[in-house]
Amino acid sequence: MKLRSVALIAAAVAFALAGADSIAAGKISKKASFAAKATGRMIGVNVVLKQDITDSLLSDISRFGMVRDRIYEIDALTLQAREADLPKIQALPYVQAANPDAERNGSPVDAVSATDFSSGVNTWDMDAINVTNLQAGPDRIISYDGSGVYVAVLDTGLLDSWRRYFPQERIAEQYGASFGGGGGEVGYVSTQPNKWEHDQNSHGTHVTSTILGYNLGGTPVNGVAPMATVIPVKVLNQNGSGWSSVIARGITYVTDLKLENRLGNKPVVINMSLGGSRLDAMEKAAIDYAVANGVIIVASAGNNGDAGMGYPGAYAPVISVAASGWTGEWIGGSAWWYASQVPDPTSPNDFYITDFSARAKAGQDLDVAAPGSWIVGPYQVNSGQVGYYYLGGTSMAAPHVAGIVALMAQKDPSLTALDAENILVSTAIPLAPGCQWIFSPSAPTGEQVCWPASATGAGLATADLALGALP
Repeated sequence: MKLRSVALIAAAVAFALAGADSIAAGKISKKASFAAKATGRMIGVNVVLKQDITDSLLSDISRFGMVRDRIYEIDALTLQAREADLPKIQALPYVQAANPDAERNGSPVDAVSATDFSSGVNTWDMDAINVTNLQAGPDRIISYDGSGVYVAVLDTGLLDSWRRYFPQERIAEQYGASFGGGGGEVGYVSTQPNKWEHDQNSHGTHVTSTILGYNLGGTPVNGVAPMATVIPVKVLNQNGSGWSSVIARGITYVTDLKLENRLGNKPVVINMSLGGSRLDAMEKAAIDYAVANGVIIVASAGNNGDAGMGYPGAYAPVISVAASGWTGEWIGGSAWWYASQVPDPTSPNDFYITDFSARAKAGQDLDVAAPGSWIVGPYQVNSGQVGYYYLGGTSMAAPHVAGIVALMAQKDPSLTALDAENILVSTAIPLAPGCQWIFSPSAPTGEQVCWPASATGAGLATADLALGALP
């Protein structure tokens, strides 16, 4: 199967814990980026101000439309206004920036049935980042496990069946949150109690499984930071898409949890396996607010290949992650993902950058690469039916790095976003541009994948090297 930068169709067979039940898998689709075309229509506008929100300011800006939401922490608001009035709003003396609400998408590139789950414990991707070792011996080869660190997963939330995959103690239910609305609903952002654990998409559950690991029919499968505590924050809808105004709400919510000391002064990492085509002013302000207050943000680079990176991943204060793969994929049969060992020491000759992984354009910041091809995790195509799938995408790469950052923050709770990024970049294993021959079910005799220098960032991130660079 060649991985592409467009959505593909899932295989027709998924294996649930009860047995191999044949089901029709659905198509994972990507929405086109939001673009306002009709000058007279009403659109959602995100506005970042130069000053605090006041009654007089609200009264004045209401000349151009209805204020739908206010985020006082970052001096921002959303406005339902006519597209034709956007230049006038941008020209207001108290407006720092204003733009149409930007669409965000978190859908994976591919979902393909994983047909053999017999007794797997450690997987190739954990081996690739040097968290575990598939050779005989201890499961984990590093002494850190994420204890005492919160990782907020801003995504689609968790499936109703999440307790069948994760230990209940590892999910901070009391802080789980859901935000909806945004540009598709004329700018109003709503809070949706408990919806975070009623997802129908599976994207957020699969992302979480990389960080924590998961239960595979009674067999525990390792994660990057299995003792971290995940805060599930739903900012994408059941189709895996959403708006930057909603994501900004999610970022400020998590940051406020830290500022209000509700998390016991513990380190906080945010994973955002999502993105869109342009940087949104409100989302940027929320990121700046989070980073300034000690929150570390990791995001996917995007799945658009040569079209360039997505945002917020391409924004410099965010640690962005490209998707790498392993040349040993599918060699040795269907059990390869848990039975085949990635050779040590880590060699860049054993890896490649996927063809869908976004290449950095001028002004875009790509930091590191991590496994984002053929990642197995919980994924349900039928509501209520437990299942596991391979997924491919930079959405799958980002939580590997978020987990590594959680390990780093466990070792050094004072770790800052800039320190974490600098260490990851300086310790990454350089991956030169080039080509590799890889195998897949659709190309059992192999196919060539090539990538340019703009696709790799500093190279491959590994937990052992990043941890070793901390005092």
